[in-house]
Amino acid sequence: MSRAAAAVAAAAVAVGLTGCASADARHELTVYAAASLTEPFGELEAGFEAAHPDVEVTVVHGGSSSLAAQILEGAPADVFASADEAQMRVAAPEISGEPVVFATNTLTIAVPRGNPAGIAGLDDLADGSVVSVICAPQVPCGAATLTLAQSAGLTLRPASQEGSVTDVLGKVATGQADAGVVYATDVLREPAVAAVDIDGAHAVISRYPIATTARAEDSALAGAFVDYVTGPHGRALLADAGFGAP
Repeated sequence: MSRAAAAVAAAAVAVGLTGCASADARHELTVYAAASLTEPFGELEAGFEAAHPDVEVTVVHGGSSSLAAQILEGAPADVFASADEAQMRVAAPEISGEPVVFATNTLTIAVPRGNPAGIAGLDDLADGSVVSVICAPQVPCGAATLTLAQSAGLTLRPASQEGSVTDVLGKVATGQADAGVVYATDVLREPAVAAVDIDGAHAVISRYPIATTARAEDSALAGAFVDYVTGPHGRALLADAGFGAP
């Protein structure tokens, strides 16, 4: 091999080794977060990555009950952010440290723009004359909906019960339903729907906890993300998205 060829080969090896070292130095963080957190956690993901250039954050959204079940089954989540404290308790065997409540939310009725069915309140979802959708009772938004209906002495008659609040919102936004019970923050992010207030909604507050998991590959990094969410920047982003303070 000529001296020039040897130099080129050596350079190629060096570049390859540098690339491997760079890849090895990059950290991955997987966050499981409630569906209602989709918008603010997208911004939190970007902000955390900007502050930690060597970290790649992946946020997996879904119904909190489904996420909790996956975590219990060994899903590779480093952080869990739930839409209520009940599902955090379900996941407790795989949670490390004390969960921190970082946001609150309330329920409202989502209707298509213009409110063609003339929905005026929660009692309209109890007479069966409109097509309504709610979250399934095992999902935080469904549990809160049931509590709210019971406190009002109502038995709701939904056409379907969905596995996440995103699914409820989607059916209303696409005109498949006349109304759906969702979080107040969901209506703010969907231009195809409007909100109808629910009397007594503020008596049923959904509290959102976040915690690192026992399986976190890098507990310090997972803890840093929790601190970011619960810190001033995270709370400002959540407030902008319509969430209440803890």
